[in-house]
Amino acid sequence: MITSKWDLLDQAHAALRSVVDGIPADGGDRPTPCDQWNVSQVLQHAAGDQLAYASRLTGGPGPAEDPFAPTGTVNGTFAELLEPALDAAAEAFVGVAPGTAEVAVPLPPFSVTAEIAVGAAALDAAVHAWDIAVATGQASPLTPDLAAALRPAADALAEPLRGFAFAAALTPAPDPATDPAASLLAYLGRDADWTPPTA
Repeated sequence: MITSKWDLLDQAHAALRSVVDGIPADGGDRPTPCDQWNVSQVLQHAAGDQLAYASRLTGGPGPAEDPFAPTGTVNGTFAELLEPALDAAAEAFVGVAPGTAEVAVPLPPFSVTAEIAVGAAALDAAVHAWDIAVATGQASPLTPDLAAALRPAADALAEPLRGFAFAAALTPAPDPATDPAASLLAYLGRDADWTPPTA
């Protein structure tokens, strides 16, 4: 396991890693808050996104498949899919110095400050960790402190990507001062009270 030396990203990676370790044997096909995607597809997407960040930073290989068209077919274990992606992203962000004005990211605007770039990669990992957690009956990894730390990246990046990477914001949204996790999720188009549909 590689750490990025950026606490926010390392926390988000730890959240995603922990939740993936908790996916039950029959959990891959379970529905998630990501409409039309099951747990395996969300995991493929999340791993692909981390590889995309690494690729933009280093020029190395990106995801083998389109992260926005995951097949749901996972070769090997869930951990074997995830760990190389997290390690690649963490190693890539080690080389990003705080305060850097322009850091390459895989989605528009394609270049942001170091802090927003780190926040964007962390946001992706942490929110998809939440998706998988609620889909598989695990506790939410999105703590109030983590959600509050992720909010600046969401505020900076979500609006131009509505309808592609992010759904429309839910309204009325919870107050970020009193429930930062629910507020963040609502801003990203997710219902904090989502539960799997009953058969």
